Amino acid sequence: MSLKLGVPSKGRLMEKTFDWFAKRGIELGRSGSDREYAGYVQGIDNVELVLLSAGEIPRELSAGRIHLGVTGTDLIREKLALWEQQVQELAPLGFGQADLVLAVPACWVDVGTMDDLDAAAAAFRATHGFRLRIATKYHRLVRDFLREKGVADYQLVDSQGATEGTVKNETAEAVADITSSGDTLRANHLKILDDGLMLRSQATLFRSRNANMSQADSETLKQLKSLLQI
Repeated sequence: MSLKLGVPSKGRLMEKTFDWFAKRGIELGRSGSDREYAGYVQGIDNVELVLLSAGEIPRELSAGRIHLGVTGTDLIREKLALWEQQVQELAPLGFGQADLVLAVPACWVDVGTMDDLDAAAAAFRATHGFRLRIATKYHRLVRDFLREKGVADYQLVDSQGATEGTVKNETAEAVADITSSGDTLRANHLKILDDGLMLRSQATLFRSRNANMSQADSETLKQLKSLLQI
């Protein structure tokens, strides 16, 4: 058995994760072609690299099929109920930063806060006969946030693609999405509510609380944490 480390399998998240580990003396890399999901680890023994999509890593951590995983805090909190009971946050990696925010049309001059949105949602339902639609792929996080803010008259519309375009396409009245700069929201004539920040996310190294760990695995984890200075 070896300690399984799940890392995003492509793109900037993979490259930046490799760089983060390399700066701490551990080399991660692909073995074979870009189409193969095989990898290697140098600088420490008994660690196996598992290349997965960032969205799969929360599920694999929860299932205990990997011991460690690098993914966004937004994905962990969205995909795992009672996430703190399933994973432990070991280290924020300092990249992949993005905010999960709630945004409405810029032309809604009277809607600047969540309280305003609550009033607008009630008025919208009275006028149109159906609940105000919020497009998102973060259903758990958005629902929890709106409950906390006391907003009730809404419905979530699933959006796995270009969420910012749903208002222009008239499939939603508002959006809840991840953004790093807000530029795409502004380009689509949307504004972030003053108190509409739900979560600040970044790439983070997590440990599974559900994975079986042998004595050798525990020793490897201790050694790895020492090398990574976490």
